[in-house]
Amino acid sequence: MLAVDTNVVIRYLTRDDARQFARASALIRNEDVFVCTTVLLECEWVLRRAYQYSRERIVDALRSLAGLPAVTLEDPALAVQALDWLAGGMDFADALHLAKAEGCETFVSFDRQLANAARRIGGLRVRAP
Repeated sequence: MLAVDTNVVIRYLTRDDARQFARASALIRNEDVFVCTTVLLECEWVLRRAYQYSRERIVDALRSLAGLPAVTLEDPALAVQALDWLAGGMDFADALHLAKAEGCETFVSFDRQLANAARRIGGLRVRAP
């Protein structure tokens, strides 16, 4: 199994460089690849900031990547939960934080938007320190 970097995933998803897309696509089609959670986090950020992808397009792109037969995510349940929460309006990094903290009593943060989003989705309780 080969672990892939964010730039390989981005080339595959955006097809913005024909040569690199062909290489990334061949790799993902012909090899078993591992995508760690930090790569997913960086991909969401790059797609949102550099490529101006909408929330829906990001969710669709990352879900389609995760559904490929040769792709293994570091933590598939975590990724699914965070993508569901992203689709519901939560920031992806915050969604990953909350999903990873599942089982804890409370998530402590100064971020009121995070607390409100967590309350809306019925996720882990968020409170200020």
